[in-house]
Amino acid sequence: MNNVEQVQCFENILLLIMHLATITLQKSIFLRNRLHYFSFIHLLTPLSKNKSKNHMYKNLRLSIERKFLLTDEEWNFVVEKTEFIKLKKNEYLQIQDSNSSYEGFILKGAFKTYILNDNGTESVIFFSFENEWMCDIESFYHQKPTTYNIKAIEDSEILVINKTNKALLFEQVPKLLQFHILIVEKANIAIQQRLVDVLNKTSKQRYLEFIERYAHKIDKINNRNLSSYLGVSHEFLSKIKKRC
Repeated sequence: MNNVEQVQCFENILLLIMHLATITLQKSIFLRNRLHYFSFIHLLTPLSKNKSKNHMYKNLRLSIERKFLLTDEEWNFVVEKTEFIKLKKNEYLQIQDSNSSYEGFILKGAFKTYILNDNGTESVIFFSFENEWMCDIESFYHQKPTTYNIKAIEDSEILVINKTNKALLFEQVPKLLQFHILIVEKANIAIQQRLVDVLNKTSKQRYLEFIERYAHKIDKINNRNLSSYLGVSHEFLSKIKKRC
């Protein structure tokens, strides 16, 4: 199996797992509070190309070079094909059922990936933080309407790339194809673990594991978002916190 076929295989498996996880999570999540609709502006603030880019992008280079060293020329290709975006708290990187999808690497801040249900409630699928990758896989790779909302839950900075530029980047820096495979594998594991946790662990167990893993960020996540992620009501989350 060549590299391209290997990537496609990983992506297809990941799509299937994400579909199963989404169905399971939607069934398990109950919220008593309805979403308060409000208008929003999807602000994309690209920086001018200047010398400061290399400094701001350093975490991305470090992430890549933990696996594959890059020449300065290869790194310049990466910088040229990516875009720097600043988002304030409660601004969106991606809107559900839109035609705009990115793959992103978080430099600073935090995001929630969620589905807005027909009854106005949110089903939070993931939280994402610094030095983590985010992507709506099916929308990004198959040019379908987006499945999820991706929203900043604090002032954030993120590097994004679209599908066209990513394909060009693979041509210019072939070793990034192998890096991509590793990212897909990691996402695959995370989604499987999320599904297993929902099916087999109690809400209290998942809460304790979450605050242990993200102790430095737990104060950024309000009770509404956390109860949605855990699949419990606000009242039940309060009881869990008191018992812990």
